[in-house]
Amino acid sequence: MTSPLPLQGTAGFVTGGGSGIGLGAAAALIADGMSITVMGRNEEKLESAAESLRAAAPDGVTVATFAGDVTDEATVAAAVAAAAAITGKLDACVAAAGDGTLGPVIAMPADEWNRVIGVSLTGVFLTVKHAGASMARTGGGSIVAVSSVASNTTHRFMAPYCVAKAGVDMLVKTTADELGQVGVRVNSVNPGIIRTDLVAMITPDDSVGQSYLANMPISRFGEVDDVAPAIRYLCGPESSFVTGVNLAIDGGHHLRTGPNYYEWASGLYGAAADGHVD
Repeated sequence: MTSPLPLQGTAGFVTGGGSGIGLGAAAALIADGMSITVMGRNEEKLESAAESLRAAAPDGVTVATFAGDVTDEATVAAAVAAAAAITGKLDACVAAAGDGTLGPVIAMPADEWNRVIGVSLTGVFLTVKHAGASMARTGGGSIVAVSSVASNTTHRFMAPYCVAKAGVDMLVKTTADELGQVGVRVNSVNPGIIRTDLVAMITPDDSVGQSYLANMPISRFGEVDDVAPAIRYLCGPESSFVTGVNLAIDGGHHLRTGPNYYEWASGLYGAAADGHVD
């Protein structure tokens, strides 16, 4: 006799599920029996990711997709409802959608600021809002937001991203405090430099990559598989007494200082990277 999968019969929703940490989290949840709806902006990329997930899914596990933008509230609400409809109850949600930019605060275009805040903070808020409401109506569940070491360690020339991730961590704590009484747990993971499409331009050999490695006690780039099991733990019953936590998964980077993007920022913005304005 084999034991049933620990998440068999449950349903989850993952934003940013077409690649990177979101896709890795979906795979980890599916492997233990959870049916998953993955959401992303690029429908072709999303379907390709879903096919890879279906190929590895245990019998009886559903993998669905929902193409859309996390900054659109009506779309997020519809996606959450579709994910819950698979079993009649949403048990887990992973808010992994995010974006970034590079530039000095004094030269940052307002539309770039708004774009990053929109995806990386407001999009997480909308996801938490609607997933949390769905779970509150049906007896509870677990929400995990993908934050960053940038939430608590300054990354010069990445202010919109840092501010968004700091906001995510406080959103997690506040929502955890509000919804614990109805059985909804809310946590975040705070990865450091992880090999994903979002940071594919950074390598261990360039100046930025070297600055990351110099500030990490465990001096290596992380992998999606370093993060996905932690998300799986926070989504599952094993963490039933854990809420309001911002879990660092960064090789100890939070113990030191942020990375140095000066070479790239000065190349793009010139003297503004040194605080000089016309």
